[in-house]
Amino acid sequence: MNFPAELKYTKNHEWVRVEGDTAYVGITDYAQGELGEIVYVDITTEGETLGQEEVFGSIEAVKTVSDLFMPVGGEVLEVNPALEEQPELVNEDAYGAGWLIKVAITDASQLEELLSAEEYKAII
Repeated sequence: MNFPAELKYTKNHEWVRVEGDTAYVGITDYAQGELGEIVYVDITTEGETLGQEEVFGSIEAVKTVSDLFMPVGGEVLEVNPALEEQPELVNEDAYGAGWLIKVAITDASQLEELLSAEEYKAII
C-alpha cells in the first residue's frame, strides 16, 4: 500500500495535499481498496464553505456508499471534473488523477491536527 510522505491524512481515510493556501483532497489508497470498485462520486458542495469534519459528499462503490469528510475547513473551490465520467480514477490513481475536491483553506492551523504518513499507517 502506498502512503506518500508529503501528504497529510485523517482517521476517516482522506488525504490532503497543500499547495499554498489551497488543498487537494482525496481518499487514501487503503480506503479505495476497502471500498472496492468505485462507480459514482457525489459531491454537490462546490462553492460552499464547510467546517472541518463536515460531510462534503459521498462515494459509491459496488457494495457500499461512504460519506466524505472535510479534513480542514474551507471553501470547496472545485470538484474534480474527470470523476463524473471516470469515477474509477479514484481506484486507479487515488493520490493523483483521482483527487476529489480543491479547497481554499480557512484555518491553516487545522493542518497540524492531521496525521503524518507514519501516524496514518499505524492506525490501519
